[in-house]
Amino acid sequence: METSPFKEMAKEIYAAAVKAVDPYGSVMRHMESIRSTFREGQYERLFTVSFGKAACPMARALEDHLGEMITAGIVLTKYGHCAPFHRHTGIRVFEAGHPVPDESGVRGTGEIIFLLKDSTERDMVVFAISGGGSALCVAPYDGITLQDKQSLTNLLLRSGADIHEINAVRKHISKVKGGRLAEIAAPSHCIALILSDVIGDRLDVIASGPTAPDPTTYHDALAVLDKYLLLEKTPQTILEVIYRGVAGLWPETPKPGGKTFERVENIIVGSNRAALETARSKTESMGLHAEVVSSELTGEAAEAGRWLARRALETQNSRAPFLPLCLISGGETTVTLRGNGTGGRNMELALAFALEVEGEAGITLLSAGTDGTDGPTDAAGALVDGETVGKAREKGLSPEAFLKNNDSYHFFKKTDELFITGPTGTNVMDMQIIIVE
Repeated sequence: METSPFKEMAKEIYAAAVKAVDPYGSVMRHMESIRSTFREGQYERLFTVSFGKAACPMARALEDHLGEMITAGIVLTKYGHCAPFHRHTGIRVFEAGHPVPDESGVRGTGEIIFLLKDSTERDMVVFAISGGGSALCVAPYDGITLQDKQSLTNLLLRSGADIHEINAVRKHISKVKGGRLAEIAAPSHCIALILSDVIGDRLDVIASGPTAPDPTTYHDALAVLDKYLLLEKTPQTILEVIYRGVAGLWPETPKPGGKTFERVENIIVGSNRAALETARSKTESMGLHAEVVSSELTGEAAEAGRWLARRALETQNSRAPFLPLCLISGGETTVTLRGNGTGGRNMELALAFALEVEGEAGITLLSAGTDGTDGPTDAAGALVDGETVGKAREKGLSPEAFLKNNDSYHFFKKTDELFITGPTGTNVMDMQIIIVE
C-alpha cells in the first residue's frame, strides 16, 4: 500500500481506538464484582458462555480471573478467531460461520442450550456477548431448517435492511434470540457482559438480544419482510412460524417486565462511542484538532461516504485556522446489493468518498470495521485520498463502474489501498477517520 504521513497517522489513530475497546480488558474490569457476587450468593456452580466475534478474548479474561471457580464453559466464535483453551479443560471452543450461519453454529448453540437447560437457582451464569452473535449463536425454531435460515439471512443482508430490522426477524424464528437464552438459563443468576456493536447500545439488538427483553413482535417481523418485498422469496417454513405468531398461536419472545429477567443483569462493557472518544484523544495528542461528527452513522454506505466527503470539503474550503483537523465518525451503514462484485460497507463508503474528493489535495480517509473485517473479504476497509480516483483512471479503471457493481474490494486491490489488519479480537461497529490538511 502506498502511504503518506497522513495515512500513517490515520492508521495510528485507528489502532489506538481499537485497543481502547479490547475485549479482554473490558471484561477484566468487572471480574472482582462477579467474584464477590458469586461468593456472597453462595452459588454452587459457575457457568461461562461466550459468543460473538470477540468471544475468545472475553472468555480468556473470565478464565484468567475466575479460574477454577468455573464449572464449565463454552466459546462460540467465528472461524479463525480463537485457539483452543488448554488451562481450563471445562471450557470448550466451537467455531462457526459468519455472517451466514452454518451447521457448526447450530452444534455449538445446541451445546450451550444443553449446558444451561438444567441450571437452577443455586447456579450463576456469566455470558460474554459480542457482535456477530446473531449469526454464530443459531438455533432455528422448530420446523425451520438451517438452509431456510441461511436463505433468509442472505435475503435480508442483500435487501438493505438495517440491523434493527434484520434482528426483529431473526428473533422470531429462533430458540435463543430475543431473550429466549435467558429464558433457558432461568432461574439461575445471569450476568451478561456485552460488547456493543450497535448504534445506541440497545440491549435488545446486540447479537439479537439473547439475554434482554424484546420489544419487537411477530407483527414487526412480518412488516420487515413486507417492506423489503421478501414475502414471496422467504422460505415457507419461516412464513408459517411468523404467521402463526401473528395469530397468537406461537408464544411471543419474553417482554420487558417479565419474570424471565428478574435475575438477569445486562452490562455494556465497551462500545463504539468509547472507541471514538479514544480516537479523539489520540488525535489531539498528535497535535491535530479533532471533532466527532457522528457516532450514529447509518444509511447507505455510498451516501454516507458522499456526506462525509462534503463535510471534509466544507471544512477545508472554510480555511479554518485550526487545520489540520481530524473528523471522526462511527456507526454501521448498509449496502443494498445491485451488482455481483465483492466488497463491504467500509470499502463502498471509501470509494464513494474518493469519487467526491477527486483531485482535491489534502483530504485523507480511513474507513474500517473495528473487528478487522469488512464484508466477506480479508480487508478491514480502505485508505483513500484526493489522488485515489485520478491514479485509478490512469490505470484504465472506472471507479463509477466498480461502485455500481458493488465491487469496491477489487477496485482497492488494484489501487493498492486495501486496509488489512487481520482479526482485531474486538467488534464495536465501524470507524471513519478523515484528516483535512
